[in-house]
Amino acid sequence: MSAARRTAERTGRGHRPRVGPLAARPADLTALDVDGLLADRGTRIIVCCGSGGVGKTTTSAALALRAAEQGRRVVVLTIDPARRLAQAMGLTELDNTPRPVTDVGHASGGSLDAMMLDMKRTFDEVVESHASPDKARQILANPFYQAVSSSFAGTQEYMAMEKLSQLHTDAWKTGRWDLIVVDTPPSRSALDFLDAPERLASFLDGRFIRLLIAPARGPVRLLSAGLGIVTDALTKLLGAQLIKDARTFVAAFDTLFGGFRQRAEQTYQLLQAPGTSFVVVAAPQPDALREAAYFVERLDQERMPLAGLVLNRVTPQPVAGLVGADAAAGAGRLERSGEHPVTAHLLRLHADATAAVRREDQLRRRFSAAHPEVAAAQVPNLPTDVHDLDGLRQVGDLLTA
Repeated sequence: MSAARRTAERTGRGHRPRVGPLAARPADLTALDVDGLLADRGTRIIVCCGSGGVGKTTTSAALALRAAEQGRRVVVLTIDPARRLAQAMGLTELDNTPRPVTDVGHASGGSLDAMMLDMKRTFDEVVESHASPDKARQILANPFYQAVSSSFAGTQEYMAMEKLSQLHTDAWKTGRWDLIVVDTPPSRSALDFLDAPERLASFLDGRFIRLLIAPARGPVRLLSAGLGIVTDALTKLLGAQLIKDARTFVAAFDTLFGGFRQRAEQTYQLLQAPGTSFVVVAAPQPDALREAAYFVERLDQERMPLAGLVLNRVTPQPVAGLVGADAAAGAGRLERSGEHPVTAHLLRLHADATAAVRREDQLRRRFSAAHPEVAAAQVPNLPTDVHDLDGLRQVGDLLTA
């Protein structure tokens, strides 16, 4: 049984059969009160999540900027390989250290810091803060650790949660920030952000990897023959040096195993706390809205607070007065005759935009019918990329329109 089906059966909503008038004309999305969310001092963490390529980074930055200019002390954490956020905020670079954003309206007493997750550096910081100096040096120099901390599946998502935990602790101790906005990693699936940290913690705390360094005594002695066969096979496949590096890494890392799982659980509890709000970001495309629906159901299943949906890159409504079918027919006649190519092109654009609006409207209404409790804000598709603070302010205005 799918997660969506289990959620629907447990909550009594979701994938229910729709009959009668509702199937033909489902209810539209209710409005998300973005300014109310940002002004609520009880909201201390906003997590922007969704599948890759739907505008999470821009949405995160726009929310953070708007909150700062309304009086909040904000830090935004992004995971953006294109580094567009640094350019938009007028910074020469973003790294693992929060940097103040200038040219932000401070009349209301707010402030804005921005940072980009450095996955490897964050992992190093975890090691340095939870191991003795000698042990930390041994771990950091180990080739197996360098591979795991740089490229292991789930490391980026886990380190995003580690950094969120660090920022939350810093904010609580120093009062430097009263709002943290998190841009989640550009994963293939939106659910990777919630699942990958547990996968990484399970790997680092797994039974098999511990057997690599287990002493040959007690019950383990009984497994030594079989384990020797497995390790011999792995040695032939991966090489003796890699197995040796793995054993050395696990031996040095042993004191940190429990800490990884404990911190993962603590951060999970932080994400479930009343002061956290999730904003699911999507585009009006079938795959993106399907991912958004999965995430909404998963958040409900995990009892994590959902603020609502941001639907990005919505096709603007064409100028009224010309039916899309008539525009398409007129464009076809002119294209066949070869006359008035500019007019034919404009008519074709109008027809295509009308068809896109109709498709997106159907997708939006279908999502709303399945998830009537989810409020939403819509941002039209902008003619140019967002590349400066004014562009982010424009997105913020559209989010609250």
